[in-house]
Amino acid sequence: MINELYIKDLAIIEEASIPFDTGLNVFTGETGAGKSILINGINSVLGQRTNKDIVRAGCDKAYISALFSEIPDELSAKLDELGISHEEGQIALAREIRADGGSIARINGKAASVSLLREIGAMLVNIHGQHDGQVLLDPDKHMGILDSFGQLEDDVAAYNASFRSLQEISRRIHNMAVEQKHRMEQTDKLRAICSEIDAAELHPGEDIELETEYRVAQSSEDIISALSAVSYIVQGDDDSRGVTDMLGDALRELAPVTDRSKAYASVYERIEQLRVELDDIAYDVVSERDSIDTDPGRLAYLRDKLDTIAKLKHKYGPELDDVLHCAEDAREKLAEMSTMSDEITELMHSRDELLHKVSDMAKELSAKRTAAGERFASQVCGELASLDMPDVRICVDIVQGKLTGSGLDTVEFLISTNKGEDLKPLSRIASGGELSRIMLALKSVVSERDSIGTLIFDEIDTGVSGRAAGKIAAKLHKVSEKRQVICVTHLSQLAAMADTHLLIEKRSDGKRTYTGVHKLDTEGRKREIARIMVGDNITDTALKNAEELIMSDRDNVKEKL
Repeated sequence: MINELYIKDLAIIEEASIPFDTGLNVFTGETGAGKSILINGINSVLGQRTNKDIVRAGCDKAYISALFSEIPDELSAKLDELGISHEEGQIALAREIRADGGSIARINGKAASVSLLREIGAMLVNIHGQHDGQVLLDPDKHMGILDSFGQLEDDVAAYNASFRSLQEISRRIHNMAVEQKHRMEQTDKLRAICSEIDAAELHPGEDIELETEYRVAQSSEDIISALSAVSYIVQGDDDSRGVTDMLGDALRELAPVTDRSKAYASVYERIEQLRVELDDIAYDVVSERDSIDTDPGRLAYLRDKLDTIAKLKHKYGPELDDVLHCAEDAREKLAEMSTMSDEITELMHSRDELLHKVSDMAKELSAKRTAAGERFASQVCGELASLDMPDVRICVDIVQGKLTGSGLDTVEFLISTNKGEDLKPLSRIASGGELSRIMLALKSVVSERDSIGTLIFDEIDTGVSGRAAGKIAAKLHKVSEKRQVICVTHLSQLAAMADTHLLIEKRSDGKRTYTGVHKLDTEGRKREIARIMVGDNITDTALKNAEELIMSDRDNVKEKL
């Protein structure tokens, strides 16, 4: 529950410290006194969106803080997780809003993000205003209300996670199918590439090898002639003696004198080595000459293959390695198509299994919603009967359709406000006063399902008067028996039911406007309730009627519920 709200320099509120208590806390005041500003201040400290215009004119910043006690276990666990102390089950939220548009949030004095402030604020306070009536009129909001009542949030979350998985696998299948179709359109081209390159029977570096051989083949006659001349000079022929023969003569001449001097022996060895080396050279020259292919067919083959390689390089190159890589890449893509087809088949099987699972989950969720809808309608009708609307029928209309992220269902609240009338959408039936009571009945039912300790109602009694106003007052007081209720009202019946009555007053010194908030004692309550009843011209009769209203037995009123 909220113990105290402190506001400084917020719009026309210069400074105010507002105490709250358990039970029903009621704010009253003249129109324009600042009741909406007070709600804006509470919204701000709970992390809701705000703007710099709420800073009091001439001030650098506005400051709002709120002290809470008896915080729920869920929040205690959250604070422990964040490392924020919360001694004696208390927590202080603060928000500073600068005139330049900046904002600073704090939780128990520790700096925090506004989003965290909003998350924590949602665990402490639930604010219901006139805009909630628009929520009731919007069928898109009805499913969330029903799921909250039926405590189906975990079921919805589990279903939605599976549904998102189904969407993701379906998206993958679609993307892969599109890609496969695109690749299939390229199949003939890829196969042609492989066929064309493979037909050439190439291997890395073959172009260099063939070019070398081709150059040799082109000049084979000149090479054979040169090598033959070298062989003739070195070895001679049948008619002529070669260099090696002459070296043999030299060795025979020198042999008889080698033992007379080491120098002669050395010369002999050198000539002998030279002759051996020349014999080897002659052998290699002859081998090279004899290995040269002078076949014209080979030359034509080399020319044709080099021409083929040149065309492939031009088409897929620039180098032979690029040509070979292109063929390999085409083969890999063709193989991937086969693999992708298998993967799509597996994914489709998984999708079918998941679709079956999601469909079962959706049907189960729909059944739970149907059961929750019956309980919800029964309880809301019971609450409405206690709010002087005994002939109202509420029906939760659940229609099944295709699978969506929230299940098979569309949900809409239908209503009949009079006996014999057909059920129709709320937007076509309910008046402002009826919406206020319907909303209070709905909140009374839904709020029993959560652990939020404070409920704030901002002029929920709009469009209501007479006996219905008394019923609303009694209902709010009954709700306040289990949790703290704060209510901004203009009804005397509701103000009279307050456990704590707070007056919002506006005054002016001729230069500036100021708004103050203070707790009323018994006499103050009588005057304020009399003002609500008759206006500013308060008479003794009005004061007496106000006193009687305050002193009336609440239990007798609540027996009518």
